Amino acid sequence: MARRTWALGLVALLVAAGCGLGGKDEDNAAADPVPSAVAASDAGEPEFEPITESPTPEPVETTSKAPAKKPTTKPQSAEPTVPPFWSQLPDCAHYDKTKPVSKTKVKAALKAAAGKTYWRTEAPSLRINYPLIKAVAWQESGWQSNIHNCDGGAGVMQVMPDTVSMINNRFGLSYDASVFNQNVLVGGNYLAWLTKWVGDRYFGGSYNLSAAKCKSASSWCPLNVVISGYNAGAGGIEQAAADKTLPNPEYVASVRALMKRCQCDQY
Repeated sequence: MARRTWALGLVALLVAAGCGLGGKDEDNAAADPVPSAVAASDAGEPEFEPITESPTPEPVETTSKAPAKKPTTKPQSAEPTVPPFWSQLPDCAHYDKTKPVSKTKVKAALKAAAGKTYWRTEAPSLRINYPLIKAVAWQESGWQSNIHNCDGGAGVMQVMPDTVSMINNRFGLSYDASVFNQNVLVGGNYLAWLTKWVGDRYFGGSYNLSAAKCKSASSWCPLNVVISGYNAGAGGIEQAAADKTLPNPEYVASVRALMKRCQCDQY
């Protein structure tokens, strides 16, 4: 009986202590709480473990974890701005009545023109690589075979009538620029002619069109000058050669970008 009285007295003390968790000693009590189950065990009377009302727990401020950040992917470079004359034709440009050739066929024609030997005797090792001709063609026409520009340029390579005549006369050919694959060959032949002309005139007979030879897309190097000449003509290059600047750096930069990454690569 004495043991039970003693145990009940100890329980009363524990209850009283429990009620103090919400009082002014809250900080100390919270720092070292005593679970009731442990207290009963220490008293040596586990069979008489009292059931007491637990004090109302203080609200605990919870902070929600910030949502995991979604992995971000590095944005790819934007496609170069396409020339307006083929994405949105100016008033003086038009499409002819022929059925446009599929871009798959245009690609095949460009592949055939790439690497073709245009100079058989004077520069037999000279080649025009595919990235260059496909990029020029996309810049010029978007690979559209039936487009005619205000300045007289026509077809996939937007070749000018004077350019067709010059290439035919220079190489003893008879290309018809209205036929899409011959149009591509005229453009490829003109790039080859420019490569030799630029190499002989400004780069000591070097026909190396490697991008590694260029400090930037606007520097004076064989590749950039050939690209520039396709748009500005030999006359434009001659005028710019004195201070070694490109007459059309935006055009060159766009073609250089298309050589690396082009919407046309999907075909």
